Amino acid sequence: MINLDTLKNYSRAVAFGAVAVTAIAFAGPAKAAPVQLFPFFQPLPPIAAPQPYQPYQATPYQAAPSEDQDAVETPARFRRQTVSYTTREAPGTIIIDTPNTYLYLVLGNGQAVRYGIGVGRDGFTWSGTQSVTKKAEWPDWTPPPEMIVRQPYLPRHMAGGPGNPLGARAMYLGGTIYRIHGTNAPDTIGKHVSSGCIRLTNDDVSDLYSRVNVGTKVIVLPMTERRADLGAATR
Repeated sequence: MINLDTLKNYSRAVAFGAVAVTAIAFAGPAKAAPVQLFPFFQPLPPIAAPQPYQPYQATPYQAAPSEDQDAVETPARFRRQTVSYTTREAPGTIIIDTPNTYLYLVLGNGQAVRYGIGVGRDGFTWSGTQSVTKKAEWPDWTPPPEMIVRQPYLPRHMAGGPGNPLGARAMYLGGTIYRIHGTNAPDTIGKHVSSGCIRLTNDDVSDLYSRVNVGTKVIVLPMTERRADLGAATR
């Protein structure tokens, strides 16, 4: 027959042993390494320290070099210069030497400022005496009806600017369709190329423009009056 007291004492011993074994099982690994309770979570990467604010700096814009239309090399004889020039005309008079493609601004005392010019092509030269009736900086261009008939592809109007055929300055002659003006094609200086207008480089026409006033007398010589004396440069 089983002794109840002996059985109770045996059960207590077994329970105490199980608790002791469990405690040892948890205590042993704890000394070796911490227990990873949630192995499926990965540790977050370290957060970098904030950097000081650096304002955005765009790459500097490199502008394309401007093209100076008057940078074309002009032959020496067509460059602006003061020359000996004998005339009875009063100082301040403009004389257009059509056949030699020169414009003279009379200074007096046997001298004049000489400019190289482009003049009318064959069939478009003219002669006579006019006066400057208007001056304009960077003038607009409205081709006259006669020119539109000959060249219907031309614009009916073009605003002033570097691309305008009249260039930087214009001086209008009387009630005619002709002008003394600049050009965006400086390589045409010394040639017979226009429809009757007198053209100078933009640099030269700006210089002439600053020297003359409205009312200035302008004499245009015909093609038949070719001067043997082209004017000797003095400066």
